[in-house]
Amino acid sequence: MSIRTETRTCREGKVGLITLQSPRNLNALSEHMITGMQAALDEWAQDPDICLILLWGRGDRGFCAGGDIRELHQAITGEEGDLKAIHYFSAEYRLDYTLHTYPKPVVCWAHGATMGGGLGLLAGSRYRLVTPSIQLAMPEISIGLFPDVGAGYFLNRLPEGIGLFLGLTGARLNQADSMRIGLADLAVADEKPDGLLDRIIDTRWTGEVASDDNRLYRLLNQFAQEQDVTLPESNLAAHEQRIPSLCRGESLPVVVDQLLNEVNDDPWWRGAIDNLRNGCPTTAWLVWEQMRKARQLSLKEIFRMELVMAVRCCAGPDLREGIRALLIDRDNAPKWQFASVEEVGESHVEMHFIPPWMPADDPLADL
Repeated sequence: MSIRTETRTCREGKVGLITLQSPRNLNALSEHMITGMQAALDEWAQDPDICLILLWGRGDRGFCAGGDIRELHQAITGEEGDLKAIHYFSAEYRLDYTLHTYPKPVVCWAHGATMGGGLGLLAGSRYRLVTPSIQLAMPEISIGLFPDVGAGYFLNRLPEGIGLFLGLTGARLNQADSMRIGLADLAVADEKPDGLLDRIIDTRWTGEVASDDNRLYRLLNQFAQEQDVTLPESNLAAHEQRIPSLCRGESLPVVVDQLLNEVNDDPWWRGAIDNLRNGCPTTAWLVWEQMRKARQLSLKEIFRMELVMAVRCCAGPDLREGIRALLIDRDNAPKWQFASVEEVGESHVEMHFIPPWMPADDPLADL
């Protein structure tokens, strides 16, 4: 299953521990891992002895690099690809929604590569802790998907223009960046949560959510303060005043043109803009429309919208081509369906938001 779920007895009460255990592929989320986490969370939500949850990943390179793209590629290129895509993404989004709405506090300890579906797990957790090696990103524009896992919710809550910029460029954020814009709550110095887990186990938990949450808040803040973290230099800080104006525009082509023509020699900025320049034009449009539409939607409505978008992407050519170019043949030369954002038609974009099922058959209707 590539995850481990267990409980640890504290001085009073218990903590549920979820460990991602597939470090060779950066703990990429398979459907089995997703359903295993869902089962544990559902069980622990009903167990009065479980007072809080700690989620983390093994391996030196990262907490979770996102969904298992190779598994997804095999699924959507095989028989019943549409059905398999529905199963995978509905399970993943249900898990993310569960984290966002969980009745007990969830602590996520994120290190290294924390991207796509990994950032979705972090964003849904009550307390988001990041280590010095953290690299946050929503890099889907490079494979022809879109920033999913609730990104319409959490990217829209960032400072003006930042969410759209991250979705269009897949820019990577370090520890200072993630704290600066509110994608993380606390910065820690350790790369593994062993010391924090010891503190949690040595605490008396009452089983009353409000009391335990207050106690956990104090414990986490004291733990982080004692670590005395020195944040790295922020990559984003030098550009955050310019990004809002660049991401304002009457249409996506205007915004893309402004970003591509901005003169800036910073290697971090150039890398982000190169991702946009070489990325999927359809994805850029999906990000634009997703951010706009999601502002008027509830969290559950956003996940339902993103499920429709994901299934539509799986049925089209760009996602398969992006995965081929990046992970299968590794030629890094995807041939997208359209050569530029100007060539993408409105009907093509809107098709990605039309459900392929009746409302009563929505796989996430019961959220």
